[in-house]
Amino acid sequence: MPRSKNLSGLWFGRPFDTRNNSLNLIRLVLALTVLVHHSWPLSGRAEEPFFAGDTLGGWAVAGFFVISGYLITASRFSHSLGDYLVHRVARIMPAFIVCLIVVAGLFAPLGYFAAKGSLEGFLTTGTTPFNYVFSNLGLKMVTYDVAGTPADVPYPGAWNGSLWSLYYEFYCYAILAFLGIFAFIRKSPWSLTVLFAASVVAHASIDDIAAYTQGNFDFDLLFRLLPFFLGGAVVQAWRDRVGIHWFPGAVSVAAAVVITALVPNWGGAASAVFIAYGTLWISTILPSPLLIRKNDVSYGVYIYAFPIQQLLAVHGVHERGLLVYMLVAAVLTIAAGIASWLLVERPVMRGVRRHGKRSAPERAAGPVPPSGVAPAGGSASPDQQDGPVVPRGSSTVQTRATGG
Repeated sequence: MPRSKNLSGLWFGRPFDTRNNSLNLIRLVLALTVLVHHSWPLSGRAEEPFFAGDTLGGWAVAGFFVISGYLITASRFSHSLGDYLVHRVARIMPAFIVCLIVVAGLFAPLGYFAAKGSLEGFLTTGTTPFNYVFSNLGLKMVTYDVAGTPADVPYPGAWNGSLWSLYYEFYCYAILAFLGIFAFIRKSPWSLTVLFAASVVAHASIDDIAAYTQGNFDFDLLFRLLPFFLGGAVVQAWRDRVGIHWFPGAVSVAAAVVITALVPNWGGAASAVFIAYGTLWISTILPSPLLIRKNDVSYGVYIYAFPIQQLLAVHGVHERGLLVYMLVAAVLTIAAGIASWLLVERPVMRGVRRHGKRSAPERAAGPVPPSGVAPAGGSASPDQQDGPVVPRGSSTVQTRATGG
């Protein structure tokens, strides 16, 4: 006997409301959680909180990745490959490049002056400001210091130990771009479900696989992150059949906690679908101010938190106590995130969408079809407001020293 469905075609629950939810608020909280996580190493303190072998920042990243996987899969499956890639580049690159320039042109001179007492030699001391920006333009972070700064801080030589994650984020975008080419993946939710399961197996077997990859750092890190992204993608793939309901939502949250606590190393990755569904359910019951629902400042908060924390450390704010250090950094970082959203991210995305709307009629018209043949048509839903995420790991700071 076939499974009964409700009027919306779902097996249970209701469709996820893409406009009336608190995902932006949750992502802002996750970004601030990463700031809190970094406060320990950047202030020279140890003994930061852990759960199931990972830090606050690591679990914040898991939430970031599943949300990103959910939203970006919707974008891929509702856009052509070209439009999808344009949106992804526009969402990450402009704010990333501006951040590089701000660090090299503002934060680093302040740090250099604090260390040297003048700016003499700043433009020519390695790593030069120009080299810092140019070397890192490809998203893969190659250099972290600017003219030897920051110096005289608990974690010297790195102005922005968070930006390395964006390279692996774009890897996930590229993988999804490729997968979306195949009709069977777009049509059947089982395809992404199987791929998610395979990514969990790869994550669990990463030490064994290392013998064949020669311990390739990029491969290792990517396959530690990919299950979380694909976990969100799986929930998106099943959206036409699985709605949002409080009971499976609560069960998902509980299952994620239990599996993560009981299964070392890869329990979190195996729980990614539960984390994704539970996060979506929470976003439907957690109240969020309208201002936050309409403005996603989490990306700006993420990319500016680390350099702001480092600049505060240069001036000794970390010595006034961990709580003071966190609060001052959070206030300044939120202000920087708002500026990034209003001055860079939102204008760029609006420009891309306006261009897409202008070119849509031209693409729909295309060449004049032969007599008796109707041109193919269709409409694409607006791109989701999705922000990049921080990859999961026990310390986004320590990865820099190992080549990430």
